[in-house]
Amino acid sequence: MKRGRPNLRYKIQQEIISLLARFDTPLAISSLRKEISKSVEREVSWNTIQKYVQELVESGKIQAIQLAHSKIENKPGLVLYSLKK
Repeated sequence: MKRGRPNLRYKIQQEIISLLARFDTPLAISSLRKEISKSVEREVSWNTIQKYVQELVESGKIQAIQLAHSKIENKPGLVLYSLKK
């Protein structure tokens, strides 16, 4: 059995899942970062959240929703994330 406090990766991944469960609409990385920074009481990098979200997408716990670019055709736009249904 592991002892001590849970590592930051586990804490942030659980926080991402709970945030996505709490909100009905899909969220972007920047929205997740703001909320997680408040809950862990320290500034968390956008790249860190992106990395942990990508791990959750690959494990099948959440899904990525790619939106079309608003002004340029055939270019990917914003990516939103929600819980897998």
